[in-house]
Formats: sequence, structure tokens, C-alpha cells
Amino acid sequence: MRAAVGVTQQGRRRVFGTGRAAGVVGIAALVALAGCTSSGHDSSAGSPPQPVGSKGTIPGSTSSTTSGAGSSADGAPSSSAAASPLDFSNSAEGHRISPTQPVTVTVAHGTLTSVVMRNDAGRTVTGELDSNGTSWHNTEDLGYDRTYRVVATAKDDDGQTVVKRSVVRTLAPQNQTQPYIDTLYGTPIENGGKYGVAMVVNVAFDEQIPDKAAAEKALTVTTTPQVTGSWYWSDASHVHWRPQNYWPSGTKVTVDAKVYGKNLGDGLYGASDQSVSFSIGRKQVTIADDTAPAKVNKVRVYDAAGKVIRTMNTSMGEHTGTYTKNGYINFYTLDGTYTVLNHENPAIMSSDSYGLPANAPGGYAPEKVYWATKISTDGIYLHELDTTVWAQDSGQDVSHGCLNLNYDNASWFYKHSMVGDPVIVHGAKGAPKLEVWQGGDWSVPWAKWLKGSALG
Repeated sequence: MRAAVGVTQQGRRRVFGTGRAAGVVGIAALVALAGCTSSGHDSSAGSPPQPVGSKGTIPGSTSSTTSGAGSSADGAPSSSAAASPLDFSNSAEGHRISPTQPVTVTVAHGTLTSVVMRNDAGRTVTGELDSNGTSWHNTEDLGYDRTYRVVATAKDDDGQTVVKRSVVRTLAPQNQTQPYIDTLYGTPIENGGKYGVAMVVNVAFDEQIPDKAAAEKALTVTTTPQVTGSWYWSDASHVHWRPQNYWPSGTKVTVDAKVYGKNLGDGLYGASDQSVSFSIGRKQVTIADDTAPAKVNKVRVYDAAGKVIRTMNTSMGEHTGTYTKNGYINFYTLDGTYTVLNHENPAIMSSDSYGLPANAPGGYAPEKVYWATKISTDGIYLHELDTTVWAQDSGQDVSHGCLNLNYDNASWFYKHSMVGDPVIVHGAKGAPKLEVWQGGDWSVPWAKWLKGSALG
């Protein structure tokens, strides 16, 4: 019997042949991306990038039949018989496929004996046959802008060998973007790390994202136990995830950014997937009340049971500000819910860092400040400053926004807080509100937070 050949694509089967029972071999680039997973992708050197959707001249597939046992340089049996007159259609002909689309080789009325898929650098792509030898698919993602040659060999019921050769090419992005799974401070979330109950996930892209919905669909947060939460775009390249309420202690969290092979708009594709897992530690909530000058300001630290475990006097931001050539600078300690972002011992602080020249009234040159726990991206800390103990103990606000503590209190808080702990500041009358760009994600009401998702 003569072997007939064909291709399976998107659930349709086209068979070219003599009409008699024969071995049918097809190569299909499946178009369904959802649910496709891989342990990696082919990153060997390739040809220079080409515009997305560009069409190369893709050679037509060839076939041959033989009853011999020889082999070719491709590792597949060679043929001494005349080439089959049957046509073969390549599902990728005339267009480039996404590197995450699986390439599938199938056979009907026969058995696949080998499938070899190599990129343009000669590297073999890993794949596997199904248990009955009727289908093969690659088990790793392909690379961007690559050319792959596929040689499939099958035997029909008469033992006749059919060899199929085809070419698959992958798309060439106009640009790529890499996601980073960070804290609000922009430092990488530690895999296996432990964080506080107000921990916010910050996925930072190194390019502005034209299609935020497409990007958000590629991001997942998996928790045990299940926790209700949502994404919120703080700008065109940063999207944050937080739960509706504080995380339960002991929650296990995995964040996946599966952007590789995804078009994030205007020809921008994900450079690679990222993933990180962490857990939530004990619950500790800090509340600071700015009651000066009527009363001494207090910072109270509460455990999971709501019991006060530490009370500290503090001097907070002056109830004023100043004008500079760059605009108005506020000295108030902002009102809102912060989270612990970082620990620095020492921190290097200067008034220039927030726009007040060192030689201006109230300005100061860079100096070392010890036992500094950072709670806002623009530089608000709880830190040691023994030179203002008089103000801390008498209800005087003398800082430019930080919460000044004595040595014992500052060092205690530094040692007993963790990144992600909530710090709630009840600001003085007239204090501005903490904003998202400053780390104020928990100051956003939940209904407004939900509107920050690109998926509605």
C-alpha cells in the first residue's frame, strides 16, 4: 500500500492520498495557548530579529517511502525509492508561530518510529511520543525568531517507512519586556522568604505595557488557603497585587508571570517567565498617632491577639512645609496605611533627596542615620535620633516627615519588624494623604482598588 500524508490543524484533518488505507503523518502547530506549560524554552543563538508577523519563504514539506533500514544524516531512515507523488502541507507555511504553541506530529493507520526537531543551531528540541505511538509533541518552548526542521518517520501496516520533512518558524518580536516580581521598594521578593500580613506584590516591567489586560491575564497569584485579592496598575509598567484584607498568617503564596510568547500589545512580547513563592509570617500591626502639640505622640505595636507589645514616644513631621524652585515640599507625616519596605543601618539621608537643597533653611547634607526602618518609597522612616528625645517626650513635631525614636525604641522596632508589616499613621489635622506611588496601597479603598485592574 502507498502511504498517504496530511496535516492536522485546529481540529481539522486534510488527507491527501490514493483513497486506500495508508500511514498518514501530519505536523500541526496548535493554536490554543491557554493551559500550555513548559519547563523552559530554546534560547540558542538565532537569526537577526524580523518584524512580528513577517513571512519568510517556508519550503514545502517533502515525503519519501522506503522499505530499507538505512538512515540519513537527520537520524531518520533514508529512501532509495521514488519520492511519493502526494502533496504535504505545513500548518506554519506563510506565517510565524508563537514559540509557546506546541508543534504536534500525528500518524493514522501506522506508528511513529521517530521524530527529530532541530533548531537552526543544530540543537535538538525535547519531545515525547504518546503511549500508542500515534502522536508526538515538543515538551519545551521554542525560541523567538528561530527556524526548526522536523523529520518524522512512521511505518504503516505493511511495514513500509514514510519520512516527512517540514520547516517551522517562530515569530520575531519588535521588542521584548522582562517582568520582575518585587516588593513595593523594588527589591526582589525572596523565594522561600517570609513577609508581613500587609505584603504587596509588585510586578515591574522594564517597558510600558500597551495592552494591560493581556499582561494581567498572564499573571497569577496562587494561595493556600484561598485569599481574595486583585491587581492594580499604579502606572503603565507596574502592577500591584494585594488581598482585600490582611493576609492570614501562614498563607503560602506563589506568584507566576507567564509572559513568554505573549503579545502584550504593539508587538511587545514577554522575554521570559518568572515565578516566586513566599509565606506570610506572624501578624504585627503598628499604629502611630500624631497628637502633638496637645499630647505626646505614641507609636503602639500590637500582636496577633491585639495586645500592645511596645509603646514608643515619637516626634513626627512638622505641621508645615516650604517652597523651593521645584515646588512645595511637605513636612507632615502623611496620613495612611504604610508597610515596612526595608531595613537600613545606617541609612544615608539628606534633604536633597526630597528636593530641599542642603544649603537651604532646614536643609542638611548627607548623614548616617541608624536603626532606620523604611515605610515609604519617598523616604519616611522610623529611625533613631537621640538628639530629638526632648521633642519625642514633650509632644513636639520637629522632623521633615520621619518618626524619630530614641535608641532603644528604634533598635527594637528595627529588629522586631519584617517587610510587609502594616504601619498605620493617624496624621495630624491638615496632613496630606499617603498615595500609592509612595507605598500607600493599603490606603486605597477596596472598591477603588478593584477598578485599578485592567480586567474590570
